[in-house]
Amino acid sequence: MQAVGHIPINVADLGVDLLSLAGHKFGGPKGVGVLYIRKGVRITPLLHGGGHERGQRSGTENVAGAVGLAAALTHAVQALPETEPLVTARRARVIEALSKIPFSRLTGDPVHRLPGNISFVFEAVEGESLVLGLDMAGVCASSGSACSSGSLDPSHVLLAIGLPHEIAHGSLRLTISEYNSEEEIDYLIEQVTNTVNRSRRMSPLWNEETLSPTERFWTRGAPA
Repeated sequence: MQAVGHIPINVADLGVDLLSLAGHKFGGPKGVGVLYIRKGVRITPLLHGGGHERGQRSGTENVAGAVGLAAALTHAVQALPETEPLVTARRARVIEALSKIPFSRLTGDPVHRLPGNISFVFEAVEGESLVLGLDMAGVCASSGSACSSGSLDPSHVLLAIGLPHEIAHGSLRLTISEYNSEEEIDYLIEQVTNTVNRSRRMSPLWNEETLSPTERFWTRGAPA
């Protein structure tokens, strides 16, 4: 789960049976995580041997990683009252600015999403070209989930919510945090806008003088 450390999470209130989280999602060390198991829920261990973790996972514990994760999680949760509204406001500013780019669409709900998550699709632009262009400008971005970074196929989630295949290919995923300054947000908006425009100028599918080939999609209010 990527929500832990970014929005309030209470496993009892949510009725959660199992919850996993990774430390690097909220500033902790990479390579260490947590699995919450509700009392009474039984799981089958994948690793056997020494019977560590009450028989749930054999193997020597990464004590230093666990301590680092706990410290990072404590800090993230305690800072939530300050960081959540701050990041949410900056996210809203980025969404408002990028929505002004012609034939762009925010994917997902504009409000009910993680504070730092921003996901857009742009017509007549390949997501990989956006990522490369932004990387050259010093902006780290993604064209999909890290889990499918080796795939050239568009996100199955974007296809499932009704985006045409050619538009789902133009996806861009950005993540901001409380450590990003207002100046960095301004720079992000500027560079995304410039990169989209530059990529479109090189695209054989883009012609500002004619109607977009998929204009009907953008004007009929397709699901976001």
